[in-house]
Amino acid sequence: MRKHLAAACVIAILPAVAQAAWVAISSDAGKRVEIDPSSVRKEEGAKLVVLGRIFFDKELTDPRTNGPYKSIEALTRYDCANRTYVTLKRTWRSVDGELLREEEVRSGSEMPVRTGSLDDKMLREVCRPRTPGDQQAAASKLVDKANAAATDLRKANEAMLQKEAQKGVKNAALATPAKEAAAPAPGPAAATAAAAPVVRAPAPRPRPVRRPAPETTHDAVRQHAHIHWDYEGEGRPDNWGKLKSEYATCASGKRQSPIDIRDGIRVDQPAIDFAWRPSQFRIVDNGHTVQAGVSGSSISLLGKQYELLQFHFHRPAEERINGRGFEMVAHFVHRAEDGRLAVVAVLMESGAENPFIQTLWNHLPLEKHQEVSPPTTMIDPSGFLPADRGYYSYMGSLTTPPCTEDVLWLVMKQPVQVSAEQIAIFSRLYRNNARPVQPGFGRLIKESR
Repeated sequence: MRKHLAAACVIAILPAVAQAAWVAISSDAGKRVEIDPSSVRKEEGAKLVVLGRIFFDKELTDPRTNGPYKSIEALTRYDCANRTYVTLKRTWRSVDGELLREEEVRSGSEMPVRTGSLDDKMLREVCRPRTPGDQQAAASKLVDKANAAATDLRKANEAMLQKEAQKGVKNAALATPAKEAAAPAPGPAAATAAAAPVVRAPAPRPRPVRRPAPETTHDAVRQHAHIHWDYEGEGRPDNWGKLKSEYATCASGKRQSPIDIRDGIRVDQPAIDFAWRPSQFRIVDNGHTVQAGVSGSSISLLGKQYELLQFHFHRPAEERINGRGFEMVAHFVHRAEDGRLAVVAVLMESGAENPFIQTLWNHLPLEKHQEVSPPTTMIDPSGFLPADRGYYSYMGSLTTPPCTEDVLWLVMKQPVQVSAEQIAIFSRLYRNNARPVQPGFGRLIKESR
């Protein structure tokens, strides 16, 4: 049986090694940038298309799907003559390489490659001359590596089996003197019997005593496996950490959101550079909130750019400001190239009708999980921002499972107005979809002066 298992392990390891065609271009804290040299293909002129990826040291959470991913692959076209590039497609994959999500990049604008940048390293690697001999040598190296790994594994399994066999022989040898010491003095009959060969069975091994395992969080997870996370009932927020093992941070994390924002230090915070642009949009009722997606919008803060992925709504507002609550809040979720998330929160209070909200409500889907993409209607998220761009900042988490931490929160100080009728429309869909405030644990909060 063990030999069969060892053979299965050898067979299983070969494909994994043979498929590892990624070559590292750059390595920083928390991530590694790689390309697949075998994917390079030539287009017109001096343009080459290559598959690259950013491979992260730990799993991150995709805000669109709430699924964990380990790498982001990008199909990119490089113009070797003009030193420009354009990304054609991005793909998010799990730790096992399974496809989580992919999106076509429709902008199609050529971007210049700055000397000394990461894109410069990528361009030089992609555009350098390649010969068939280079590719053959690389393939040969991969095969040698696979064979070496298989040989090492086979030797390890054989050594383990040999060790087990020697252990059984040693136990049998140790048992023999004990039996002979207990035997009576030999008589005539015993002398006759001694002439015949004696076959002794190995001493039986003591059976391990099985003790009941202590109850763990995995037991709680199994008990709640049939429950989906929600805001009420068995799936309510205080049970999120028990529903799935990947939701454990919801209960154990020390940097959870939302919080009651109070006792912040008043400083001159850098202005958020909002590059929110008019675009077409997609809107869906995903079963937890109304969510919309746009394209071509981003923010920049302290020289770091974050792409706007989606925005969604909560009622009442999840954040509190010095204990004060608000009617609703919109969370604009952004992501940087390194996978870090930044959420801009715009608080909402009852007042005048809001044109931005009305455009969204005009296109609410009739069914949950049914996405609507109006072909001729555009929205401009920048029109939803308050006149005063002052904000609070703190480090927190996603406010829905898996409650991933290390999220930068930027909460606008001035609320925007929406009409009572617009609030009532959302309330018919979601009367309460807000996570309660979480402990602050002494986090630093900054407030714009």
